[in-house]
Amino acid sequence: MTRNSLKSIRVDQVGSLVPTPELRAVFGRFKQGQATAAELAIAQDAAIREAIERQQSIGMPVVTDGELRRQNFQESFGAAVSGFDVSQSVRQDFRPSAERRPLQRAEQDFEAAGPAIYSRRAVVERLKLVNNVPLAEYEAASAVAKAPLKVTVLSADRIAQRFAYEDARSKAVYSDIDAFLADVVAINRQIVRSLVDVGCRYIQIDAPGYTAYVDEVSLQRMRSRGEDPAVNLERSIKADNAIIAGFPEVTFGIHLCRGNPRTIDPATGKVMPQWHREGHYDGLAEKLFPALEHDRLLLEYDSDRAGGFSPLRFVPKGKVAVLGLVTTKSADLETIEGLRHRIDEAAKHIPIEQCALSPQCGFGGVNSITITQDEQWAKLERICETARLVWGD
Repeated sequence: MTRNSLKSIRVDQVGSLVPTPELRAVFGRFKQGQATAAELAIAQDAAIREAIERQQSIGMPVVTDGELRRQNFQESFGAAVSGFDVSQSVRQDFRPSAERRPLQRAEQDFEAAGPAIYSRRAVVERLKLVNNVPLAEYEAASAVAKAPLKVTVLSADRIAQRFAYEDARSKAVYSDIDAFLADVVAINRQIVRSLVDVGCRYIQIDAPGYTAYVDEVSLQRMRSRGEDPAVNLERSIKADNAIIAGFPEVTFGIHLCRGNPRTIDPATGKVMPQWHREGHYDGLAEKLFPALEHDRLLLEYDSDRAGGFSPLRFVPKGKVAVLGLVTTKSADLETIEGLRHRIDEAAKHIPIEQCALSPQCGFGGVNSITITQDEQWAKLERICETARLVWGD
């Protein structure tokens, strides 16, 4: 596909896919020291091959490896660089403790001792790319993919939010956040260039931090550290635009997420939603949507927490708003009629030719509570079927 055709695809997939039971089992043994890294890699290869073949069979115009080699989406940067103050003893499957009740905000302690980007960490030396995670994933998956393959890379905004700049060790390395972000941008551009050189033509930037700028808890956290959220936002937009500048052959998407946790309802045993951010796009869209230079804005619209579609009026001509109307946080299958109605509602604020359809976020990985694989595929098939009816392609 050309850049223009990838830019306008009507169906998208945000990233992670539900692991196979076999992969979960091997991964569980691996964490306990009962399976080798080679055995885990074989299980990952098999699960990725199955995931790609299934995506292709249902007509997905782009596919992913389901992020089935990652324990967390943030490893695209956190596990790729050296320089953060993270000891070898830190568990890579670390998850900050959080509220586990259904339909509750899952607030996390990001000051806890976890891997880089999972937690706010100081740096002890300048960041350096030592393990090009996205490139290795792309090269392995492209060997089995026939459809265009998409890779996810972490946004500068999220990386900046998880940098303990105030730590004396950090200050000895970087004079300020601007100096830190200069290296972040350079490393992410190095990753992007490596992907482009091997043929990747669709790169998604995962940006779960931007919704912090309409979330009162997150805003208060910034202010308590003496930060100006408006300055943070301007800095992040500039850095994320710098990462993608000068790659005219590539379609870039950016996913503006509110957090993707799930839990189990003890009363029913069903998977139920949680979240990390609250606040509508209304307070952000007028500034953010025109300023970001990405081709596709992947937006979450699966709950009332997203607010209405009126912010879509700020999406400039030439960009596509990917409507995340299908939830990954519940097994309940959306109806075609319901999805078409919501697309029609969105089209009151933006031309329908500038819209596409997707899940609201990824479906979760090996460390996540997830719906079943069958439930996931039913949702992706429903997205493809709805898109064919709405756009005819």
